[in-house]
Amino acid sequence: MTERTADHDRSESARLRELADLDALDVLVEPAFQAIAELAAHICRAPIALVNLIGARRQYFKGHTGTTAAHMSRRVEFCPHTLEARQVVQVADALAEPRFRDDPAVTGEPYVRSYLGAPMITSHDVPVGMVCVFDHRPRHWDPSCHRAMTTLAGCATGLLELRHHHHRSAEVTTRLREAEELKNAFLRTVNHELRTPLTSITSYLELMEGGDLPPAVEQQFMQVITRNSRRLHVLLDELLLLASLNADTVAFTPHGEDLVAIARAAVDDIAATACAAGQHLTLHTPARAPIRADAGRLQHALWQVLDNAVKFTPPGGSIDVTVTTDPAPAVEVRDDGLGMEEDDLRRVFDDFYRVSGVEERGIGGIGVGLPIVDKIVRMHGGKVDIDSRPGAGTRVRLTLPGPAPAGEPEP
Repeated sequence: MTERTADHDRSESARLRELADLDALDVLVEPAFQAIAELAAHICRAPIALVNLIGARRQYFKGHTGTTAAHMSRRVEFCPHTLEARQVVQVADALAEPRFRDDPAVTGEPYVRSYLGAPMITSHDVPVGMVCVFDHRPRHWDPSCHRAMTTLAGCATGLLELRHHHHRSAEVTTRLREAEELKNAFLRTVNHELRTPLTSITSYLELMEGGDLPPAVEQQFMQVITRNSRRLHVLLDELLLLASLNADTVAFTPHGEDLVAIARAAVDDIAATACAAGQHLTLHTPARAPIRADAGRLQHALWQVLDNAVKFTPPGGSIDVTVTTDPAPAVEVRDDGLGMEEDDLRRVFDDFYRVSGVEERGIGGIGVGLPIVDKIVRMHGGKVDIDSRPGAGTRVRLTLPGPAPAGEPEP
């Protein structure tokens, strides 16, 4: 590859990245850019005018007059040449120019003979397109047209960037609003999840302080206190784990493990809870499924998925856990529970987000389960996929990398 070709490839990549970052090709013809094209045609008395962005394979018109097309081939050389030149380009007679005399726009429709174009160069110094005019006859364009085209190209670039920043600002505003709503919901949830067991513990302790309780009643009270203490302990552990995962300070020691053994251990941990809820919990596995993992972390992630399945599956429902090895090691948890709305699916991995309707149904939790699952699985180099429909249950699939080849150093 020659140095010139390498420079061209780098420039092309930078330009396509800039167009993607600006979302410039999402919407083609827009009124503001249409007005710029019409103004260019009027000032230069030209039959055709474009606000033209150069894509990977085509040239896209954000504004146009004198043509009904929305794009044209990259083979039409006038505008790409303006990009390379990074300055105003004039072609007085295309048939007299070796580079343009065989151009498709010259030999066929719209039979261009003259051209004037000014590049659109962004604030990052990347040329992305141009404002240009064409005529069917040879002509030298007035200096006033040159100045006007430069000004209009600057306006078009400014509009392109302002449109992008406006959309980004709207997205940020929406995100901030969602974050504020999430914070308020989190505070309400944590207040309830902490206050309820604490109130219960305090009440039972006050009753026991009065004395004169039969031993059987004291033992019953102590069981309630112990159960609520464990509930608080679990809640605080989950909050600390989420904080450690977000800060990348959590301990992580992967070794050669068996996904079947990890899945069986997680199922054993949740089996009593599922049985008490009247649910049918089944495990389907091959003989072995070698992986490279931190067994404790991965088992905890799978337990979180199973805990969600138990919470959202009514009595008599089924929860199936399946371990597979082809094409990659994976464990899938499928239930026939309440399911989730599409809007919930987009946000279930957000810290502290709780799906709609859980509070009304009295389903406990603070919205950290699936975020923890996602972070632990990504820590392993895997991914989490969720399919769900309201009333049709949920499928959660954890896909993991296989074991490291023999002799490969530890990550």
